[in-house]
Parts: sequence; C-alpha cells; structure tokens
Amino acid sequence: MIVDPNGKGKYKSLQAALDAIPSNSKTTTIIYLKKGVYKEKIVVDATKNNITLIGADKATTIITYNDHAGTRLENGDTLNTWTCATMLVYGNNFHAAHITVENNAGFTAGQAVALRVEGNRASFFDCNMTGFQDVLFLSGSGVKHYFDSCYIEGTTDFIFGASTAVFNRCHIHSKKNSHITAASTNSIIPFGFVFFDCQLTADSTINKVSLGRPWSPTASVTYVRCELGKHIIPEGWNNWKNPNNEATARYAEYHNYGPGADTTKRVNWSKQLSDEAIKKYTIENILGTWKPYVNYP
Repeated sequence: MIVDPNGKGKYKSLQAALDAIPSNSKTTTIIYLKKGVYKEKIVVDATKNNITLIGADKATTIITYNDHAGTRLENGDTLNTWTCATMLVYGNNFHAAHITVENNAGFTAGQAVALRVEGNRASFFDCNMTGFQDVLFLSGSGVKHYFDSCYIEGTTDFIFGASTAVFNRCHIHSKKNSHITAASTNSIIPFGFVFFDCQLTADSTINKVSLGRPWSPTASVTYVRCELGKHIIPEGWNNWKNPNNEATARYAEYHNYGPGADTTKRVNWSKQLSDEAIKKYTIENILGTWKPYVNYP
C-alpha cells in the first residue's frame, strides 16, 4: 500500500490506508509513506495486526497533530493522557521505520502524547518521537516493545508507562529541567525500560534532569553503557516526592560514562549493577523469543 499526501499514491492519508486493511488479518501488510507532512490523528485499532509502516525518511515523513490533555472536542468530550496521542497503536506486531511522530501542542500545553503503544510486540527503527511533556506512552502492562536507533525528545516524563521496552542505540534529548522516564512497571514484570548504549543530551541551558521518577511504586528502569550528559543530576533519580517509593522502585545503572555518569552522589536506593548481575540484561532475555531486531527494512 502506498500513501502520498500529494495524491500520487492509492491513499492520501495514512488513516485511510489503515482503515482499508481487513480486520484480524494473519498476513503482514506493508504501508509505504511517501515524504510529506501527515497532519492527522492515527489509530491502529486492536483488529489491525501485523502492520509494517515504512517512511521515505524520518526527516521528511512526519505524522503530526496538536491535541493535549484538556482539549475539548466538538462532541463535548475532553481529551486526557490516554486519548490525546497523535498516533495510537492497539494492534499487535506493529513495526515502523524511517518516520517522525510528533505532537506539536507546545511547551506549555501540558500532557501531549506523540505516540501511545498498547499492543504487544511493537518495534521502531530509525524513527523520531518528538514533543514536550509525555511524548512516548508505552501503556500496555506485560507487553514488549523495541526501539532501535531512534531519537526521542521531550520535557517531562517523556518516556513513560507500564510496558517492557528496550531502547537500543537511541538518542534521548531533554528540553526542560525535569525527568526523562516515568515508568509504571508492575511488580511481577522483571524488566521495565532498559536503555542500551544510548546517548542522553539536552538543550544548552538545561542542567537538572533526572534519569527517572516512579509513576508506580515498582517502576523498573535501567541504563546500560549509556553516555550521560552534564544535565543529569548527581543524584541520578527522583522519588516523586514520596520516600516510600525508595523501598520499591527498581532503578539501576551499569558502566555508564560521560559527565553525568559519576555515581559517587547517586541516591542510595538505586543500584550499580555488578558484572554478574548484568548478565541477565540481554536483549534476548528481555524480549524472549521475539526478535524484531533481525528483520528491519
């Protein structure tokens, strides 16, 4: 399926192409997005599985909208964090490459999700997720996601949710003195957000950013061999104004480097993993039999 906003494909909008896919299809549907700006809200519903979305390139293939929590719709409904996303993915086995998903509601809009993923086994390669607060919402508990060579930027809690997610070789950019992650990992889930070999940067005026704060008491976040910029606070982590979270949050690091990686002043309720403990932190162990990283377009 070819989508071109200039009318040179079968479809002019991505949502029209998605709507044309048969429900509960067992075969993979590949959608090619021609370069252009797609100003539309996208919903990949729960009956639309096995979809692969390939953009021309992430710099010129942009899916954008400006909804945010508190937006009033014409029917009288008010959007919230769960419903304001530019792109919502409920279907399983969704894969995307070479696209940008953006929420451009603005710096002061509050919660304004660019991409919300609820379905299982979603992966993104060479994609941008951009916006401000609450950019990337990985809302499904017990589901697994994979991000490879992606750029993710935001202000507050801009990677958040309950899923198990691997971020491999990604660039994480902060635009406000605030927090990067707000995980809500269930206590029975062994892995939450795991960052491998990522680069953490910030705007030049930003100098007080935490690696994360717990949206739920048993939040799980780990940074492995990541480059941490000078914007990362010496304490590393934040308890979200609740000391009780310090006994339950699962925050860890291993062999990070850079000006923000000094561990001498880290909060004593976070961990520096040993060489023995890090052995269980492999992509294969975290994602199990699902191997999305071997079949990208």
